[in-house]
Amino acid sequence: MTPPTFALAGAAGDLGSRIARALVSRGAEVRALIRPDTAAEDRTHLKSLGLTLTPADPNDVTAMAAAVEGARCVVSALNGLDDVILGRQEVLLHAAVQAGVPRFIPSDYSEEYTRITPGTNRNLDLRREFMARADRAPIQVTSVLNGAFMDLLGTEMPIIQPAIHRVLYWENADQPLDFTTKDDVAAYVAAAALDDTTPRFLRIAGDTLSARDLAAVMTDVTGQRYRTLRAGGLGTLGLMIKVAQRVAPQPGEPFPAWQGMQYMRDMFSGQGKLTPLDNARYPEVRWTSVREQMTRRRSA
Repeated sequence: MTPPTFALAGAAGDLGSRIARALVSRGAEVRALIRPDTAAEDRTHLKSLGLTLTPADPNDVTAMAAAVEGARCVVSALNGLDDVILGRQEVLLHAAVQAGVPRFIPSDYSEEYTRITPGTNRNLDLRREFMARADRAPIQVTSVLNGAFMDLLGTEMPIIQPAIHRVLYWENADQPLDFTTKDDVAAYVAAAALDDTTPRFLRIAGDTLSARDLAAVMTDVTGQRYRTLRAGGLGTLGLMIKVAQRVAPQPGEPFPAWQGMQYMRDMFSGQGKLTPLDNARYPEVRWTSVREQMTRRRSA
């Protein structure tokens, strides 16, 4: 039998390359949609993943339609601001429609952006705007929402503070928070891409736990007692966001410090909480817990 073909945008990125590997491991033929001027080293890397390279102008709907023609699903792992999420990704969407591709998975991979107050989280506002555009297109669209990337805990998401053995929280130490590793997201996206019956949204969380739970996990993993530390209320965090936006606006950066703070505010407010979860839809996907993730990091 001929293996199913999938077109993947953003394959050279961190999450994109993981999705590519997950699709290939399931026997899929994966076309990496690349720019005609993609560097030789990036081409070599993508070929090493077992991908077929398909150059196309990302701003040309007709050229992109030719690149995705015959694909069972177009998967986006593009990362950026409005020029990417609303620009390049919309070209990709229209190209999929023009080529007769039946399904499209946009680059959402986030917390519950459908419930976030408009105007309070820039990156999620972009995803909400693209959602509106995608829902007007004559194609089956499925978004995968996964909470926060567990890989960022203690690094880019510094709520775990090893130097002082504390777990920071805002407002409520018992607010449930969703975390999923990038590899688990990629495995689930690959399964969803192969499933022609997916609904509009799929919600997943590799682990859900509060700041208090995190402190208990870190105590067990490290053998040192971790406690929670209240960094302030949600109003305080909102004020910190405004100050950060003024001091270091970085309007051209996808993830300035204040963007991460907006994301954290949504998590601790409960607006970003995912429910119900669709973890059980693909039983072959094994979920990594925060305990496992932190144990691996400690032993690495």
